[in-house]
Amino acid sequence: MTQPYARVDEQPIDEAAVRAAVDSPESGAVVVFHGVIRNHDGGAAVRALDYSAHPEAQRLLAELVADEAARSGLRLAAAHRVGALRIGDAALVAAAAAAHRAEAFAAIERLVERIKAEIPIWKRQHFADDTSEWVGL
Repeated sequence: MTQPYARVDEQPIDEAAVRAAVDSPESGAVVVFHGVIRNHDGGAAVRALDYSAHPEAQRLLAELVADEAARSGLRLAAAHRVGALRIGDAALVAAAAAAHRAEAFAAIERLVERIKAEIPIWKRQHFADDTSEWVGL
């Protein structure tokens, strides 16, 4: 198996590239997760987010995706955006391909949870009242 697709980048995420990275004739199910910027958090109106990443985030994401792919035996891919994001922008796109949907759904959930817990990417939320807070530090 080739190295799984994993990107940490300031450019908008290319969803088609993430999905294409897991396509195969053996797959009967492809699950794609979009983590998008919403306009609220904890009852407060959010107007924008800034994501910052540790310099090793790209390498660590590639290792995590490869590890999860090896554990599951499935084709996996993930891309996380950093920089200034607006409401509706995709911050995380991940994909899992499997022979059956249950495997793909389970794999995408594990992958996304591990990315959120293990990859050193932090977000700063900017609220409508001109305050802000860091999340994930």
